[in-house]
Amino acid sequence: MIERYSRSEMGYIWQDEFKYSTWLKIEILACEARAELGEIPKEDVEVIKSKAKFDVAKILEIEETTQHDVIAFLTNVAEYVGPESRHIHYGMTSSDILDTTLSYQMKAAGDVLLKGLFQLKESLKKRAIEHKDTICIGRTHGIHAEPTTMGLKFALWYEETKRNIERMEKAVQTISVGQISGAVGTFDHLSPKVEEFVCHKIGLKPAPISTQVIQRDRHAEYLSTIAIIGATLEKIATEIRHLQKTEVLEAEEYFSKGQKGSSAMPHKRNPIICERITGMARLLRGNAVAALENVSLWHERDISHSSVERVIIPDSTIILDYMLSKSISLIDNLLVYPENMIENLNKTRGLIFSQKVLLKITEAGATRETAYKIVQNSAMNVWADKSKNLLDELISHKEILDYLNKDALSEIFDSSKMLKNIDYIFNRTVLAD
Repeated sequence: MIERYSRSEMGYIWQDEFKYSTWLKIEILACEARAELGEIPKEDVEVIKSKAKFDVAKILEIEETTQHDVIAFLTNVAEYVGPESRHIHYGMTSSDILDTTLSYQMKAAGDVLLKGLFQLKESLKKRAIEHKDTICIGRTHGIHAEPTTMGLKFALWYEETKRNIERMEKAVQTISVGQISGAVGTFDHLSPKVEEFVCHKIGLKPAPISTQVIQRDRHAEYLSTIAIIGATLEKIATEIRHLQKTEVLEAEEYFSKGQKGSSAMPHKRNPIICERITGMARLLRGNAVAALENVSLWHERDISHSSVERVIIPDSTIILDYMLSKSISLIDNLLVYPENMIENLNKTRGLIFSQKVLLKITEAGATRETAYKIVQNSAMNVWADKSKNLLDELISHKEILDYLNKDALSEIFDSSKMLKNIDYIFNRTVLAD
């Protein structure tokens, strides 16, 4: 059973309440670690644990004066704790709690995104199996090529989603590190055991080495992964948008009762969800570029990355969470029109069998150049005259009869025989799990 997820989970991760709660948790754990090492009295830690709390509004009010969020937080906590607050934040730098908390939030956000990805994968699998044999025309360069099935489209997206799950799992693993290493990462005032204790307690690993910050290649990998996943969702949405064109209409977004498509034209049924997904994917790519720009900082750290990350990391996870939710609904409720697929498949009047004819002629002894010339000449006549079809044109072509008779040619024009390996593809993709 796939665990269903709520978009409210993602929103809570980026609220001030969650952030400050994590800051406080890290500060208390650091005190506990120091007590275990015999550096501070355990009874003082018990006082801190019993009294420590914060007020979001008060922190923001203090920050108006301090212009420093961590100092504002520590000031507010100290008001509740009293003299024992002297142990809080000992030997630490702001980034020790900022970066460790950010990793904690990104890990939590990544776990929510993975729930959505697994749910999308199951939706794609279901529709792939449903439409495994729903024949439609495959298009290359937007032009009719050869038959495929709608199920193969879903299966392709399913397989790509599997890769995106692997990418997201790796990105979450990469970002799941913390640091409590001091002003330039040298543990000058704190034992590394404090870092080990804190990270273990909150489900992170200690960064093997840090400066004043956790290195930003990790964050860039995370946001690049989000951008890739967004590109996949855009790819799905773009295909559906093309299939929903009036002159194609092989698939369509679900249009609910009472929904309106246009303020001017009452007949409109527009692919608004697909277009929304497509637009949001652009935001994710832009944010990934910004994350890459953050990798290079001055010396052991500058603050140029901070203002960027306060926007791009929450925004990217929230945007992708929304896109996944909409994509799952899109796939689950997608309207598919097999009759229109057959009608479109026949629009080019047999041209989609050109390669099969080409190969049969070469099998009968013709050179590839000769076979190509015969088939292309006939095909161009069909393109030029809508009253013609490829089979009749080939039969009337005197040169082809040296290789294939009328019955042999007629046997080629059967689209079902072109899809004999669909089960093979499904067995190594959708049905392999």
